[in-house]
Amino acid sequence: MNPLPPENEIAQASASLKKLRDTLNTVLFGQDHLVSMVIIGLVSRGHILLEGLPGLGKTQLAKGLSRALELDFKRVQFTPDLLPGDITGNPILQELSPGQRQFVFQPGPLFANLVLADEINRASPKTQSALLEAMQEGNVTVMGEGHRLPQPFFVVATQNPIELEGTYPLPEAQLDRFLFKLSVHKNDARTLQQIISSREIGVDPVIDRVCSREALASFLALARRIFLPEVVAHYIARLVEASHPGLSKAATGVKFGASPRAALALAAAAKSRALFEGRSNASFEDVRAVALPVLEHRIILDYTARLDGRTTASMVSDLLEEIPAQSLSVPKTLQEAKLP
Repeated sequence: MNPLPPENEIAQASASLKKLRDTLNTVLFGQDHLVSMVIIGLVSRGHILLEGLPGLGKTQLAKGLSRALELDFKRVQFTPDLLPGDITGNPILQELSPGQRQFVFQPGPLFANLVLADEINRASPKTQSALLEAMQEGNVTVMGEGHRLPQPFFVVATQNPIELEGTYPLPEAQLDRFLFKLSVHKNDARTLQQIISSREIGVDPVIDRVCSREALASFLALARRIFLPEVVAHYIARLVEASHPGLSKAATGVKFGASPRAALALAAAAKSRALFEGRSNASFEDVRAVALPVLEHRIILDYTARLDGRTTASMVSDLLEEIPAQSLSVPKTLQEAKLP
């Protein structure tokens, strides 16, 4: 077990991450919570799915994140005719010397630290599946040969929630690879005025570097050393278990609940939020804060629940209301005590 990180390291990391949040708030106005969750997801080594209408700044957020952290950035516009090799790369026949030819692998846009998969649901399932190995293992296989992706490696994907023509819904297996699913909301009048006053169409905002790639790597390692108390781990386990049908009132109408990967994601995100807030241990509040973006896209409702207008977001909210943070069972220390 790794020792707890020193308080001064946690304080320095928290200050840098909050400075990163403040910097990104100059890119995406009025979305402070969204920006904070994107940073927490990044520190958790997770991939993020952003859902929102066009023009809300999803692409600018990804670009700003890469510039502030000095990460190699690639953007892929997903379309129905996009092929798997267009994103993973392909072997190209090259002449090495007169009379000698050899296939040489030419890396695709996946070979970057931060990849923006724009409108990911517009690509065919075959092309979407090319991301599965990359997102889970940090590796791509082309013609039987494996190629490691640069580290760190993050995918930020976007999709439009209202456009259905020419789209292919993401399969559950791929949705499960995303740590967070976050909604990008429209701006109010005050935020729109701020955008109008400080931006020009077609001009990207200037983003200063907040920290280096090496500093980010240290934050990722530090987040893993945040302490997760047993009672908090038990709370995560009970939440995930209760998401399955028949195990809670909140799960009424649920066809399939969250997987063990969801429990691991909850634990990692809770620890990253604790680091973001400058604490050395994760708490119940951290779990509750990240439960919705972690669980919402991992729970499948049955047909009747969808007809009744129920959503997975409302189900997660009901779950948090129903499942108490503290278990009502007898503590382990008392169970083991030998009473006269």
